[in-house]
Amino acid sequence: MSLEVMNEKMEKVINNLQDSFQEVRAGRANPAILNKVQVEYYGVTTPLNQVASISVPEARLIVIQPWDRSILSQVEKAIEIAGIGIHPVNDGQLIRLVFPELTEERRKEIVKDIKKMAEDAKVAIRNVRRDEMDEAKASLKNNEISEDEERSLEDKIQKATDSSIAKIDEVFSKKENEIMSV
Repeated sequence: MSLEVMNEKMEKVINNLQDSFQEVRAGRANPAILNKVQVEYYGVTTPLNQVASISVPEARLIVIQPWDRSILSQVEKAIEIAGIGIHPVNDGQLIRLVFPELTEERRKEIVKDIKKMAEDAKVAIRNVRRDEMDEAKASLKNNEISEDEERSLEDKIQKATDSSIAKIDEVFSKKENEIMSV
């Protein structure tokens, strides 16, 4: 594995964490929580954002307007099945999702959940580092690189790891502040 591949893997871990954080309901309306909602549309399971427009007119409200009004009930059912924790309100024209205010206790639970997600991401980063370090030691053992090159490579690997973990901490603290300040 090369350093470029290792950096790509670490970047992918960080991007996955950011995507996961977007789906966390933080008291503010975020259309990303609907990313996994699949609607039965003429016999085909289709992502919600491909059959309806999704907008956020207020901080705690998402409005979903299907392009074909005949599927309003399927959209409503799909949202309930997805288990996002919000009951859809169907008025015959569109569907509203009203986000309730979060209690302090619930905010702390959410912060615990995202902290665990961040820790899992750090473990994934460390696993990438371990694999790269093992490969560097194997290259030294096979006389493919010198000891100086191996030490230099290990330093680069460690710097990339430290940088990635710092990014994870930054992403976590930003999300934590968002949740606690709503």
